[in-house]
Amino acid sequence: MIDRYSLAAPPTDWKSKVDWSGYEPVYNAGPGCLLPVITHHSPRGLSFFYWGMPPAWVKNDHFAERSINIQAESIAPKPVLRKNLLSSRCLVLADGFYAWKKVSKKGQIPYRFTLKSRQPFFMAALWEEFEDAGDMQHTFRLITTLANEEVQKVTDRMPAILQPGDEQVWLNGEASAEDLLSRLTPYPAALMDHYPVTPQIQQLNFNSPLAIRPTAPADQFGNLRLFD
Repeated sequence: MIDRYSLAAPPTDWKSKVDWSGYEPVYNAGPGCLLPVITHHSPRGLSFFYWGMPPAWVKNDHFAERSINIQAESIAPKPVLRKNLLSSRCLVLADGFYAWKKVSKKGQIPYRFTLKSRQPFFMAALWEEFEDAGDMQHTFRLITTLANEEVQKVTDRMPAILQPGDEQVWLNGEASAEDLLSRLTPYPAALMDHYPVTPQIQQLNFNSPLAIRPTAPADQFGNLRLFD
């Protein structure tokens, strides 16, 4: 499961293509947060959707987990997801994502994954619309793939990071399901890097530049694990 990511700055080459009004740096994006996305219906501006369900809707952890990720390999065989692929796509902007490495029965160490270039990237996602007490709510789910060799050092899945140029295909309203699905592959491991970060990212209200800084590897209890 991928349940944290960051976006400290928007992609430089997209600043002239998108209206970034309302954008603020996000160092620890998590489930239930209202976050910027670019939809294929409105590719010139940012939309702000909840990741997963709005906080008040999430009743249990299992439901929360299912509401934030979609496995890429599950889209083609499921008619509802295949329909959503054609009708409700969006780009999620990021410059890194977090994952936890299990080091003991209860101990986990958080790591941040970035591109080696440290450039921002786009993650593929699907969005949905719900009515709640007369108000329309918009949510999105990240699409995930099997982890590449770099990410496998920590976890078994990763976001579907789009290759340069594929974001234009993802926003193309005329793209076929086959063309879109072909873009949902693990990003090349040789182009990625990772490092340990502070366990404080477990706290959703911890939205600080400290979240993206390398730290000595420590589990959620603050215990140093120098050899992990």
